[in-house]
Amino acid sequence: MNWDAFDFKLLIVFDAIMRERHVTRAGERLGLSQSAVSHALQRLRRALGDELFVRGPEGMSPTPRALDLAEPVRRALAEIEGALHQDRFDPATSGARFRLVLNNTAAVVLAAPIAEWIGQRAPSLSLHMSPSGTVRVDDLLDRGDVDLGIVGAGRAEGERFGTTTLIRDGFAVVARRGHPAFASPLTYERLSDLAHLVVSSTGDDVGFLDAILSRRGLGPRRIAMAAPFLSAAPILARSDLVAVMAGRIARTLATVHPVACAALPADPDLPVTTSSLVWARRVERHPGHAWLRREIAACVRSLAGGPDHLIGND
Repeated sequence: MNWDAFDFKLLIVFDAIMRERHVTRAGERLGLSQSAVSHALQRLRRALGDELFVRGPEGMSPTPRALDLAEPVRRALAEIEGALHQDRFDPATSGARFRLVLNNTAAVVLAAPIAEWIGQRAPSLSLHMSPSGTVRVDDLLDRGDVDLGIVGAGRAEGERFGTTTLIRDGFAVVARRGHPAFASPLTYERLSDLAHLVVSSTGDDVGFLDAILSRRGLGPRRIAMAAPFLSAAPILARSDLVAVMAGRIARTLATVHPVACAALPADPDLPVTTSSLVWARRVERHPGHAWLRREIAACVRSLAGGPDHLIGND
């Protein structure tokens, strides 16, 4: 290949098609017509000697050669963009758009403070937040579909990702206000006798509780119901069920719903749950991206994070 004659703008088109898997949407992303994108793709195919993308029922499927190129090309483009914009990010005037995925702890505890914090410092900046749920956060970061994630352990691991821990948290029991469980200090004996609500999609595995109960010679939890996260507090407020969830989520729910919470009793096998800020290292030197990471971390540090305690048990 004659690199002196190679048009490196074709790599921008390649990256857009790889992200969108569709010629028309790639053109919309770049502000180009479909015919212009198709022409650029043909030139790139000739230059690299590979089809790169094959049209299929779900769009443009990348060839093995295209898959091999995707990450190096994306990393190189991000490095170039960061180098060209080193001194250009001004939070006071920037209209940049950043996409974040959040686990339930981040959505309940951090989303509002982060929105307020960033809004005060970058009033024209756009934050698009969505739930992490069961999506592959590592894939979203790799493809550039999201800029940052605030997620639990194991959702984006490897040398290609940067990470910083934002929250370390214990677990708490949540039930309606006035529930007999809160009449005296909680014990594992009492927990084993109660009917439990299992909260789905929290991202926190509370199976450790059964192991603690078993070690103490107690039976496993009596699971009476399973429900999605958004339904948990209303169900608990209108029943005698209890649920175990991350402490900061529990305390926040107790401020907006007629429920109370208390920390699980001390035990050497009681785990800690974490929520971490994660990103793709290829973009970490981009000035806007770096600014946003610093500000999110500063916002979280500014929040009061007292110990687990009983809240709202009127």
